Amino acid sequence: GNKPAIIWEPNDPEEHHRVLTYRDLHQKVVQFANVLKNNGVQKGDRVCIYMGMVPELAIAMLACARIGAVHSVIFGGFSARSIADRLHDAQAAFIITCDGGYRGKKEITLKAVIDDALEQCRFVKKVIVLTRTRTPVSMIKGRDVWWEDEIKKVETMGNPDCPAEEMDAEDPLFILYTSGSTGKPKGVVHTCGGYMVYTAYSFVNVFQYEPGDVHFCTADIGWITGHSYILYGPLAAGATSLIFEGVPTWPDAGRFWDIVDKYQVNILYTAPTAIRSLMHYGTEPVSKHSLESLKVLGSVGEPINEEAWHWYAKHIGKGRCPVVDTWWQTETGGIMISGLAGITPAKPGYATLPLPGVQPVLVDEHGEELEGDDVSGNLCIRFPWPGMIRTTYGDHERCRTTYFATYENLYFTGDGCYRDPDGLYRITGRVDDVLNVSGHRIGTAEVENAINMHAGVIESAVVGYPHDVKGQGIYAYVIHEGHHGDDELTRQDILQTVTRLIGAIAKPDKIQFVSDLPKTRSGKIMRRILR
Repeated sequence: GNKPAIIWEPNDPEEHHRVLTYRDLHQKVVQFANVLKNNGVQKGDRVCIYMGMVPELAIAMLACARIGAVHSVIFGGFSARSIADRLHDAQAAFIITCDGGYRGKKEITLKAVIDDALEQCRFVKKVIVLTRTRTPVSMIKGRDVWWEDEIKKVETMGNPDCPAEEMDAEDPLFILYTSGSTGKPKGVVHTCGGYMVYTAYSFVNVFQYEPGDVHFCTADIGWITGHSYILYGPLAAGATSLIFEGVPTWPDAGRFWDIVDKYQVNILYTAPTAIRSLMHYGTEPVSKHSLESLKVLGSVGEPINEEAWHWYAKHIGKGRCPVVDTWWQTETGGIMISGLAGITPAKPGYATLPLPGVQPVLVDEHGEELEGDDVSGNLCIRFPWPGMIRTTYGDHERCRTTYFATYENLYFTGDGCYRDPDGLYRITGRVDDVLNVSGHRIGTAEVENAINMHAGVIESAVVGYPHDVKGQGIYAYVIHEGHHGDDELTRQDILQTVTRLIGAIAKPDKIQFVSDLPKTRSGKIMRRILR
C-alpha cells in the first residue's frame, strides 16, 4: 500500500511533482468510480477520455475499468471532427476532459475542442471537467460538471466503497482507435482477461522488471503504448510508473535526463523519433547528468535505425544497459517480438526474437509460408495470444477482413519483415497504405480525405518519404484549381484544413501541386510510382 504506484512529473519543472502510492491510487479510483456511477455511468457504457497527461487520466481509466465501463481514450492532439467521429462510432454518452493541458510552451484548450465536437453529438449526456490550466471554459447546465465538485459530493457521503464489478474474461476493457488503410478509424477492442495477462507478462519479461524498479515510459497515454506500459502492465506487476506531462525538449533538451536522475529511473522506454530529435542537440545536454540508475533501455513505435540505436546505447545507456527494440501494434495489445533485456543477444535494427509463446510466420503474397532463414516476406502470426484484438467496435466483419482474411488461418500484421541467417527478425515497414510518422500510424486515405475536403482541391495522393527525425514524413501530391495565385498560401490553407479535420499530427510535411496523378486503367492511383 505504501509503495509508489505513480510518480507524476508536471510540464513545468518548477511546479511540484506528485507521488501516488498504491493506497492513494486505490482510494482515488474508488472515489472517482462513485462519481461515474453518480453521473449515470453503468457497466458496458462507453466513456470517452480526452485529457492531458495528468494522474487523473490514469484514475479515470482505472475507475471505468472498476465499474465495467469501456473507456476510449483519445489523444489530446486530435481535432473536434476526429473526436466526433469516434464518439459516434463508439456511441459514447459520457466524456471526461480537462479545461486545458500543457505541452512544452503550448497550452491546449481541451474543453473547447470537446465543445466543438459535441455540436455534432447530441447523444452525449455528461461531460466531467478537471481543472488543470484554469482556462475559462463554457459549462452547459445539466451536461457539464466539474470533477472537483463531483468528488466533494462523494466525500460528503462519507466516501462509500465501490466494489469492483465482476467481469467475464472476454468482456471489453477498452476501445482504442487506430488508423487503417481506409479513411475511417477502427475501434480496436481489448478484453479484461487476456489483455491484462499479456501486458503484465510482456512488461515483466521484456524489461526484466524487478520489484522496486522505477519505470519511465515516455509515450502519451492516448496511444496503446501508454495504455499497456504506463498503466496496465506496470501497475499489474506492482511497479512504480512515471507519468510525464511535458515534452523532451522543453525547457531544454536535457529534460528526460533531468527526470531520470531526479527519480532514479531504472527502465526507460521511448520512441526512436524522440531519440533522433535529442541526437540533434549533441551530447552536451546529456553530459551534465549521471544516468547511473538506468538498467534497461527500450524503443517502441517504429524500427530504430542503427545510428540512433548506437547513440542511445552509448550516451544514455553508457554501454552497460541492454537496448530492447520492441515490435507490436495497437491490435496485439502488447509486445510481440523483442529481446528480453540482458538475455537475448541484441542486434541493432532488429526486434530479434518473438516472446515465448508468440509464433511469427513469414509468407509471400500468395500466402505460401517462407521456411528457413535469410528470407523476407509479410509478417503474420500463426497462433492466438492473450492480448490479441477481439473485434473492431460495432463492425466485426471489418476486423475479420482486415486481419484474418488476407491469409487463411493467420493474423496479418500489415508489416513486411526480414528473418536473418540467425533467425532474428527485422521489421521493414508497412506493406499497405499506412504511414508510420513519429511512431504513430496514419492512414494515407484518411489524410487524402481531409485534403480533398479543401475547396479547390480536385484530387490528392499521399505517400511516405524518409524523414530524418520522424522516420517517415507525409508527402502530398495535390491537384488544385482556382487558387488565389499564391501556392504558399494555398499550402497553408490545405494544412489548416487537415488540422481541423484530423489534427496537427496528420499535417503533410511537403505539398507538391501537380496537374495529374499516375493511375491504372481501372483508375487506382499508383502510389508506388509517386513514392
